[in-house]
Order: sequence, then C-alpha cells, then structure tokens
Amino acid sequence: MTRGTLEVLLVGAKGLEDTDFLTNMDPYAILICRTQEQRSSVASGKGSDPEWNETFVFTISDGVSEFTIKLMDSDTGTEDDFVGEATIPLEPLFIEGSLPPTIYRVVKDQEYCGEIKLGLTFKPEGGQRQSYEEETYGG
Repeated sequence: MTRGTLEVLLVGAKGLEDTDFLTNMDPYAILICRTQEQRSSVASGKGSDPEWNETFVFTISDGVSEFTIKLMDSDTGTEDDFVGEATIPLEPLFIEGSLPPTIYRVVKDQEYCGEIKLGLTFKPEGGQRQSYEEETYGG
C-alpha cells in the first residue's frame, strides 16, 4: 500500500539533442505519473542545456512504480518536437523517502540523447512510513 504525495523538483537538463537547426530550441517537460500529467514552463532559447527549477506535486496511489518525463521542443506554427524521455523507477524513493537532485538518462528510440536532473520527495499518506518489507510482506 504505497499512497501519498510525490514532489518532483525539475532542475534542468544537459546535452539534449537540439531539434532546431537555425535557432536554439525552446525545451519544456511533460511530467507523467500514471494518469496525471503536468507541464513545465518553456525554457525559451535555452537550447540543449535548459534550467527550470520548478516543483510539481502528484498524488501516488497503489501500484505506481515509475514516473516518466517527456522532453519536448516548443515550435511556433508546427507541431512540437519530441526530444526524448526518461523513466524513473520510484521503488528507491519509497524506501528512502527522498532522493537529492540526481541525473537520469534521456533516451529517444532507445538511444542516449542527454540527461535530466531531478530531485524527488515522497510523503506517505498519514505521515507514517512503512518499510518496503512491511509493505510487501506484512511486517
């Protein structure tokens, strides 16, 4: 029974593949936790090394084991370009309670295309933290 609040600090990204040829790309992130979706601001003209320093909060319910971030390039007049994505397993977070800003690989078509830096905090419902063993095996 893992329920509570997931707080995501979206710090920034580095080494992203620039999808714009004449100008710097305008990246933004779509943060997805099961059916919940939130969008960061657009880092206008920041190119392949954007910084956001924005915090997002999600409600975690039973069975949520991962969290996904899709990086996009905002384009005027045409469809936004998909830059890459990172999938973050939440199991270590449920055990630790919080993870300092950590770098995760961003991939596109299973190829490395940069990195994203996130800090994660999990606040269990009711404030009581159960250990993974208690939760999984009933103590």
